[in-house]
Amino acid sequence: MPAPHGPRRARIAFSDPAAKQLDAITSEAELHALDRALVVISVDPDAGEPLPGDTTGPQLRQYSDDVERIRLLYWVTALRTVVVVAYIEV
Repeated sequence: MPAPHGPRRARIAFSDPAAKQLDAITSEAELHALDRALVVISVDPDAGEPLPGDTTGPQLRQYSDDVERIRLLYWVTALRTVVVVAYIEV
């Protein structure tokens, strides 16, 4: 009998500016903090709080972790399978 699988994780894609920020991270601690935050939002894309703004486009969300000292701005696609990270602050 196969083992039961957990909930499906969202795939994460980076915008071009976020990819450049990712390339600039050299600290192992910052990479670890980013990895932990990405796991959180891939498991639960609603973990962040919605940011106020225009409702004509995708709802921008913010995930902050005060312990890891990281903040991500992202939105979730209509299919809720891909989380696009728009900004990384470590």
